[in-house]
Amino acid sequence: MYRNSFENLQTDYIDYYLLHIVGMGEGLPTLMERFFENNLIDFLLKEREAGRIRNLGFSYHGDVRAFDYLLSRHDELRWDFVQIQLNYVDYRHASGRNFNADYLYSELDRRNIPVVVMEPLLGGRLAGLTDYLNSRLKQRRPDESIASWAFRFAASFPRVLTVLSSMTYMEHLQDNIRTFAPLEPCTDEELALLEDTAQTMLKYEAVPCTACQYCMPCPFRLDIPGIFAHYNKCINEGNVPSSSLSDDYRRARRAFLVGYDRSVPRLRQAERCIGCGRCREHCPQTIDIPAQMQRISHFTGQLRENPPV
Repeated sequence: MYRNSFENLQTDYIDYYLLHIVGMGEGLPTLMERFFENNLIDFLLKEREAGRIRNLGFSYHGDVRAFDYLLSRHDELRWDFVQIQLNYVDYRHASGRNFNADYLYSELDRRNIPVVVMEPLLGGRLAGLTDYLNSRLKQRRPDESIASWAFRFAASFPRVLTVLSSMTYMEHLQDNIRTFAPLEPCTDEELALLEDTAQTMLKYEAVPCTACQYCMPCPFRLDIPGIFAHYNKCINEGNVPSSSLSDDYRRARRAFLVGYDRSVPRLRQAERCIGCGRCREHCPQTIDIPAQMQRISHFTGQLRENPPV
């Protein structure tokens, strides 16, 4: 696979090469089995010495013991960069197998290791918040996108080398260029506002899905990321009614159900999940996907069975 990479990329060296998904599986034991007990790390170190790898690093996703172990050997291994999940929610309020990024970043900063940021938008959730949260950010910077706040947060840390971004449309690219060229780091006041935004978001029962697609394909053809994306979108937009007695029940119910049927075909919706659990072991966020499917299916069923009076 390593040799084929050079042929496929038509190059004789790779600028940034990393040990992927460190901390997944059983954590530290899996790390040792995959990279150390088979001498793979020794091979990669020699490839870096030969110049075929210019920068060697790792991406961290799970057991913090694996992260700490690799950093404990930094004097010997000399990590050129490390990729972590960093955004203004995960900075102090990480969930699942994620670990608070303030700890991860501080450990890298202490060793002068450049940082590559993944999931700055938390799977897209930070590109569009609730109307209330959006209005607070727009009040401060009316001409800038909601996503730009998350990018500016991630890039405000001096040790950050680059911020990874998925861009679907030309306007995403244009917005990112405006945000980063030149970059205006977040002020202390803006950091406090983003922390308050993160704490407010924790009150909502969104699914911490980053749309990585590792759970796919589902053997029963469920659109797992699509289901979670619609549910989270409706939470952000205030279209998840808490009670049929609420004033906006009719509007929110219609927005949720119509949007659900348009974005996810009926045969691929949560109610088709049989709870086989094959998806669960592949989720980097350690989401209990069958349980979430059951919760969303129950919620959707209640909406369908209870039309507004």
